[in-house]
Amino acid sequence: MYIEQLYTGCLSEAAYYIESEGEALIIDPIRETEPYTQLAQQRGAVIKYIFETHFHADFVSGHLDLSKQTGAPIVYGPGAAPLYPVINAEDGQVFKVGKITITALHTPGHTLESTCFLLKDASGQPHAIFTGDTLFVGDVGRPDLASGNMRSEDLASILFDSLNTKIKTLPDAVIVYPGHGAGSSCGKNLGPERHSTIGIQKATNYALRDMSREQFIAEVTEGMGAPPAYFFKDAQINIQGYPELDSVLRNALTAMSPQEVHTHLQQAITLLDTRTPDDFEKGHIPGSFNVGINGQFAIWSASLIDIDAPLMLICDQGQEKEAATRLARVGFHHILGYLQGGISAWSAAGYPTETQDSISPETLYQRYQEGHIHILDVRKAGEVEAGHIANAQWCCLSKLDQEADRFNPDNTYYVHCAGGYRSMIAVSVLRRKGFRNLINVWQGYNGISKTGIPIVTGLPPQHLERLENSLL
Repeated sequence: MYIEQLYTGCLSEAAYYIESEGEALIIDPIRETEPYTQLAQQRGAVIKYIFETHFHADFVSGHLDLSKQTGAPIVYGPGAAPLYPVINAEDGQVFKVGKITITALHTPGHTLESTCFLLKDASGQPHAIFTGDTLFVGDVGRPDLASGNMRSEDLASILFDSLNTKIKTLPDAVIVYPGHGAGSSCGKNLGPERHSTIGIQKATNYALRDMSREQFIAEVTEGMGAPPAYFFKDAQINIQGYPELDSVLRNALTAMSPQEVHTHLQQAITLLDTRTPDDFEKGHIPGSFNVGINGQFAIWSASLIDIDAPLMLICDQGQEKEAATRLARVGFHHILGYLQGGISAWSAAGYPTETQDSISPETLYQRYQEGHIHILDVRKAGEVEAGHIANAQWCCLSKLDQEADRFNPDNTYYVHCAGGYRSMIAVSVLRRKGFRNLINVWQGYNGISKTGIPIVTGLPPQHLERLENSLL
């Protein structure tokens, strides 16, 4: 028996390759198929099944392309009704792969079709469970992503039953292989470990404590931020099907001259600059988004840009395919091409660029001491609650595009995140809205907190969250 977790850091997503006696199965593959087909080829195995734990909302699965390439059937749990042929496993149905077996355990709650897959070894003993988004390390799947009229509280109640009747009853030694790790928005408290055991989770996971149904519902639904808008679109793509990745990449890897890009920009095409924040600040095309490929590129791109919008890329040379592939993973299927020659070619053709001012944490500290300044913190609520600059304004980056009109564009804003990656994204969002008095803070809160600038804990008062600029 061989198990390999294939972890994609940009999505905080875990897919799995499982093999026995030359037969393999894949669980929750990402969009490109090479990681799985190449691994099977290297090991001399044949992919027999492709298992899907549920209709994913945070990425587009690679199950369709992988099935076409290998002939392996796609297996979902009970109740899944996609618009393409699948095997709908019954609760408790067993699939044999070499000398091991996989048992489908229907565990609704995160979504209604959510299903875990229990692996038993050659001796018939439970060895590992692949939990998808039902159970994470330190958390469980959020119960607010199902379409229709299901309330979060109703789904949480269903999840309570799934966990208590299907998960907590397993032997403590069973290994837990979840569908996501820390950084995913599919839960609210995911731990950094990428696997665990049933016993450890029963002892440490707040959602697996012995508690009443009512208490469970309250704890699981408390503190959930709104899911990114693209989650619901990705879920529909996974239900309905999608164009082959090769066709998406063929369009995306079309080299566009500066003149062609300029013409497209007159037609309201979205321009995505994938370079690092340091390069973006030195010169960029006016109106472009900056989401650096060196971070959670796909997640932030899809959180801020409509995945249905026609898109054009600016990349460092040689990174075009990587950028397009990572965008396709979250549902960007209308990438028209990329700027050939990058920013230098754009400038050489005589088209305008803009620069962005940035300062060090030490300089921010000096200006803070000198008098009244406007500081904008774009981190997530949990980060802000753990510590933030006294009197700083707060708006989570994921909400900034919708809430930008609450800011006064005549003010000068010093924008920071945790380390400098998200703050430049925020700057690009605000610049697209017409803000010009923006200063990015290098190193973000990590650097700021070492300067002596006053730090407080807890979420800012409600009037600060509303961004009432006159008070700051």
